[in-house]
Amino acid sequence: MKQAIGRRSWLIASALFCTTLFSGTLQAEEKVIRLTSLEWPPYSGAAIDQQGASVAVVRAAAEAMGYKLEVKFFPWNRAVAAAEDPKSGYHGYFPEYHSDDVASKFKLSDSIGSGPLGFVESSSAPVSWSSLADLKGKPIGVVDGYVNTTDFDAQVASGELKAEAVSDDLTNIKKVAAGRIALAVIDKNVLGYLLANEASLAAAKDKVQFNSKLLEDKQLFIAFQNSDKGAAAAKVINDGLKKIDVNAVMNKFLTP
Repeated sequence: MKQAIGRRSWLIASALFCTTLFSGTLQAEEKVIRLTSLEWPPYSGAAIDQQGASVAVVRAAAEAMGYKLEVKFFPWNRAVAAAEDPKSGYHGYFPEYHSDDVASKFKLSDSIGSGPLGFVESSSAPVSWSSLADLKGKPIGVVDGYVNTTDFDAQVASGELKAEAVSDDLTNIKKVAAGRIALAVIDKNVLGYLLANEASLAAAKDKVQFNSKLLEDKQLFIAFQNSDKGAAAAKVINDGLKKIDVNAVMNKFLTP
């Protein structure tokens, strides 16, 4: 009888150990924030230093809370769709600008930094403008699926501004350099990075420049999935952002 009791106690102890070990593994796995992003250097990119300035900020915020960050890179529309899918395993996507449409579908984080949004233009034919009304009739390049500014996007939607959508910023820069469009919406840091690092733009470096007037200095955010797991991940990152110097992290990547 004592032997039977001893064996039963051993089995119970073993079961408790395995349960504890398994629970610990699950808990460890849960301490990971999984996000989607796009190739948008210097803010994000699979092959650039620390995967980019925005990724470095979010990683620092996650680590400040004892979490790891995993980022998967996709074309932009796929990154958004994957993050929105509750079965995908992702908590959200980034970097994103605020818009009413985005805010209706996702929970936006606190700011993870900012970037100057404006236009790339021809160096030989700069465009002077004071309001968007001055740009009517000019073909303006945009990237399909990107949020720009509230006024700009509203005027494009209403037909007041003529926009031509392409798949990426690189294509728009080439179109401006070739004189096919007068302007294209772009972040100033993205333009600078691409002109300095993209071999296919070697001939365009002296043909394009950033327009002297900004559309807006845009805050950048993570768009978290509108779910319990998205809300939990948002809290982790927001708490972590309070523990780090966002601008100091970003400036390591954005300062020439």
